[in-house]
Amino acid sequence: MAVPKVDKKMLEELDAMGFPKAKATRALYYSGNNNVVDAINWMVEHESDPDIDEIPLVDLDIEIGSSQSFPITEEMEIKAQKLRKISSNNSFPITEESQIKEQKLSREQLHKMKEEKEKKLEIEREKERIQAGKKLNEMKRIAEENERQRNIALRKAEKEEEKRAREKVIQKLEQDKLNRRSKLGLPLEGHATVKTSATTVQKEQKLQNPKPVYTVTKVDLLTECLRSLKRNHQDEHARVRRAFETLLIYVGNVVKNPNQEKYRKIRLSNPLFQERVGSLIGGVEFLELCGFERMGDFLYLPEEKLDITLLNSAGLVLKSAITNPFFGLFSTRTLL
Repeated sequence: MAVPKVDKKMLEELDAMGFPKAKATRALYYSGNNNVVDAINWMVEHESDPDIDEIPLVDLDIEIGSSQSFPITEEMEIKAQKLRKISSNNSFPITEESQIKEQKLSREQLHKMKEEKEKKLEIEREKERIQAGKKLNEMKRIAEENERQRNIALRKAEKEEEKRAREKVIQKLEQDKLNRRSKLGLPLEGHATVKTSATTVQKEQKLQNPKPVYTVTKVDLLTECLRSLKRNHQDEHARVRRAFETLLIYVGNVVKNPNQEKYRKIRLSNPLFQERVGSLIGGVEFLELCGFERMGDFLYLPEEKLDITLLNSAGLVLKSAITNPFFGLFSTRTLL
């Protein structure tokens, strides 16, 4: 491939008219290298060609045509000016200033895109924080509500225990009066007897036996067991309280983990268990009332005998025994 040979004189004339050498060479070659007029006309017709400003490369040299000079007419000059104007409008030289502006614009766009992306991420993170906060608040609310319900149940149990304690004091005072009058041979008419809510048959029984009679329930048995333990060790307040707290832990572990056998199995020979519960009269009996059974060296609560309601009641009784100062102060009722 080689640059085609064109008439040098016509090439100089086109150069003098302001046409680039590559464009003038291409125009002379493809217009037949005859004259300047044909070359200018060819450039007008092929101005939109993508390779108009490139020097053509051909396989064979072509013969140079006539080197006859043609006078540059006004029409040719007008066409040349139009071509130069079109060429100048289509070409935009890339200067250093334009490159700097383009780079600056690109950086600004990237920075703006980065800011927008960070804003979106921040919005998403804020949404996640809000959702997490809502979940945390809901969990906190549920926990507080559960604690409130537990406190209400505990206060209710304490009030009932205090009420029963006051009733027993009144009953004991009334019974003491009856006993004194009976010993002195005084009539019992006009004096209050022990208050009960039983039937007429029960009232007649109480006249024969001054002690009130009640029906036994599991909660009554649990309560009486703890009262008995407290009375049997009435001078060991710290030891009794620690026993109640330990029993509450055993019961609570079973309620929280009913399917795990390790919480339903207690080694009787365990030194810690013996020190806190086993060595106290009534400690092991309380666990047996909760459903535990003796199996060799262990207390074991079979899964089929697990009674969550009973264990929850046992927990309330233990909490009342720990917090209520009147607990175990008076003797128990006579149980059938």
